[in-house]
Amino acid sequence: MGLLSFLFGGSKKQDRIIEALQAGAKIVDVRTPGEFRQGHAKGAVNIPLGNLAQKTAQLQKENQPIILCCRSGARAGNAVSILQGVGIQSINAGAWQTVAKLQ
Repeated sequence: MGLLSFLFGGSKKQDRIIEALQAGAKIVDVRTPGEFRQGHAKGAVNIPLGNLAQKTAQLQKENQPIILCCRSGARAGNAVSILQGVGIQSINAGAWQTVAKLQ
């Protein structure tokens, strides 16, 4: 499966997450710092949803797809909208445990 399939579908979400992980995508957990400290996927960085808009320029410079996660997927869905709105390739992985399980 290629990058376009990852970005635009054509496969199960789990397969797209696995492909993105294998391609070295950055994992961004958009929960609060307190939630993040309670557990997170290996290698994830914590950028709370409320701070994400201020970090888009930095994420654009990294020029890589972003896997977004949170507790249930709702905040990650909002984060996808923010990032895709500025041209950053991203996927809503849902709960952080999903990403951790697929690593």
